[in-house]
Amino acid sequence: MVKDELIQRSPVRVLEKAMKGGLKNGEMGVISGPSGLGKTSVLVQIALDKLLQDKKVIHISFTPNADYVIDWYASIFNEFVNKRSVENLAALKDQITTNRILMNFSQTGVNSDVIRKSLQSMIVEGGYKAEAIIIDGFDFSIATYERIKTFKDFAAGLGLVVWYSCTFKGEPPCNDKHIPTVLKDVESVFDCIVNINAKPYHLELAVVKERGNYLSSANPVKLDPRTLLLLEN
Repeated sequence: MVKDELIQRSPVRVLEKAMKGGLKNGEMGVISGPSGLGKTSVLVQIALDKLLQDKKVIHISFTPNADYVIDWYASIFNEFVNKRSVENLAALKDQITTNRILMNFSQTGVNSDVIRKSLQSMIVEGGYKAEAIIIDGFDFSIATYERIKTFKDFAAGLGLVVWYSCTFKGEPPCNDKHIPTVLKDVESVFDCIVNINAKPYHLELAVVKERGNYLSSANPVKLDPRTLLLLEN
């Protein structure tokens, strides 16, 4: 299988269809759900899909031990190509590694200005023309509207796509529009919000907000409960 076919058949195309084309440059989305339900897996799948298209990605982790992120990339990539005859597999792996930068920060120990300056230096001054930022493990319970809005404006100025993960917190975990309670102060900043829900025999991704429109879960995307991969149609 050539790389173009691998991209075309990527299950991320299913998620993009549910989001009416996926995020555009300058837009920001969030994958939210209970702890341990596959948010990092979905973010890695989105990142890998871009990496396969020769796009550069910066993955920022706010978890104490970010080594597991590397394991996620390896595991998801292997699942992507499992049982598929992919040409030049070694070269494809090298391409993914070259086009991906992993960064690890402490949310309470590093000022957000420092993170923006690091990204500015890398992307603009350093010439690392990233097209997407993945932000995993961010605690929205200690976030402010100003911090999230400032980062979106920064990313939009560089034409970046930004995806966050968000862990449900509070009771109830979501409001009557299915928006996570922990996002109540910053929800307006996000163009798309996607929730992961546990079902009896699978996991479901439901787009609950899409560019100002609040949606029901009438057209959910399924996740394989074993691999945590988005399922193809």
